[in-house]
Amino acid sequence: MRTFALTLALSLAAAGSAFAGSTLTLKNGGGAPSKIIIDGAVWRCDAGVCTASGGKSQPAPRACKRVVAKVGEVSVFSLNGRTLSEQELAECNAAAKR
Repeated sequence: MRTFALTLALSLAAAGSAFAGSTLTLKNGGGAPSKIIIDGAVWRCDAGVCTASGGKSQPAPRACKRVVAKVGEVSVFSLNGRTLSEQELAECNAAAKR
């Protein structure tokens, strides 16, 4: 029973942190609000670098497009340890606000 409870607790903790370890660097070096919520993830930005916590689970390229639509182009985007390639970044930045 203890094993089940521990497994359940760990699963719930992991589900609640879909964006844990997520970061981005803005191309313009700033301009994003200090805090913005996108798809349930709370992004906190300072000096052009943002980190996120919470949010729903989704593929990194999709999450990137959702974020840049609100904050502008990024030079680096990483979601749960997966960093987008140069090609993925170019596709992502196409969705950036103008």
